[in-house]
Amino acid sequence: METVADAATQGTRRRVLVAADKFKGSLTAVQVAERVTAGLRRAVPDVEVEALPVADGGDGTVDAAVAAGFERREVRVAGPLGHEVTAAFALRGDTAVVEMAEASGLQRLPAGVFAPLTASTYGSGELLRAALDAGVRTIVFGVGGSATTDGGAGMLSALGARFLDEDGEPVAPGGGGLADLDRADLSGLDPRLSSVELVLASDVDNPLTGPKGAPAVYGPQKGASPDDVAALDEALAHYAKVLEAAVGPRAAEYAVAPGAGAAGGIGYGALLLGARFRAGIEVMLDVLGFASALERAELVITGEGSLDEQTLHGKAPAGVAAAARAAGKEVVAVCGRLALPPAALGRAGIRRAYPLTGIEPDVATCISDAGPILERVAERIGHDFLT
Repeated sequence: METVADAATQGTRRRVLVAADKFKGSLTAVQVAERVTAGLRRAVPDVEVEALPVADGGDGTVDAAVAAGFERREVRVAGPLGHEVTAAFALRGDTAVVEMAEASGLQRLPAGVFAPLTASTYGSGELLRAALDAGVRTIVFGVGGSATTDGGAGMLSALGARFLDEDGEPVAPGGGGLADLDRADLSGLDPRLSSVELVLASDVDNPLTGPKGAPAVYGPQKGASPDDVAALDEALAHYAKVLEAAVGPRAAEYAVAPGAGAAGGIGYGALLLGARFRAGIEVMLDVLGFASALERAELVITGEGSLDEQTLHGKAPAGVAAAARAAGKEVVAVCGRLALPPAALGRAGIRRAYPLTGIEPDVATCISDAGPILERVAERIGHDFLT
């Protein structure tokens, strides 16, 4: 295999693939790729750089697909509080990439406002319906960054399901309303769902309820108090029990299946629709055409805002590094903050990591001026690996 050093010695143009996720709160994945490219070219003006922004199914997934050549489609849907918002999905051929956070994500809430008991995934169901309207055969459903903990009940309602209380009235939106659920009717689900392949793309494999379930693990991130967590866990367990009466034992099986607890339990709703669960980054690398881009590169640069223990469990940089290592390619990472020792990086397939804090120790400055600092980091990578 030709190494980076071999390429330099032979005078060929060095080829670098930038496949990084966003720096949350600072830079999108597209902006990360732009800044890294600019920094590399400061060190090596003629370097050949291919940018392939990546995502693991959470917020930023549609943007990554659009950057890879998908068409952006915008629709008006319900936000998590019921107010109408403009959300997007990505379309190429007969494949759609739908990101639940576009409709039901935390970024759709007003600043400082949380609604752990009442936020609904109804708009995510409307996004799926829009993808069906586009005539797709495959839907990659990226879930993460949600404002919701409703087990996907809102999404299923938008697709034709009915969740009724003992008076035959629809239960209130959100996970809290499921405590009043008496009967579920899924017979009205959009029939087109049976003719599409639905892939549930997530970086978490939590079950629906229990100590590792959606309310307990992720509820506090969405403003849930300890009492709210207990109420949501009980309501979702009741929801699964009622669904078991409606659709049979598979409802109970799905509740404990990997991915059921993703994005406030919307994973559970997707499994009920027949979705196949896959690690989000693996799905997205396939969809984005990563394998062919990898073949063209000698050096791969990946990264995200914080390289830490969570990175090693299904996050985008770990997926990129694993695929690159399998192809015999060298990998370095950029990040805002580095919380992994060299040995852990090595086991993940990352030769070296370059944090912004290595240049600017003040974290607040790294967040506010991430772009220019990242360019300086990338210039250092260029000198270290390409000259």
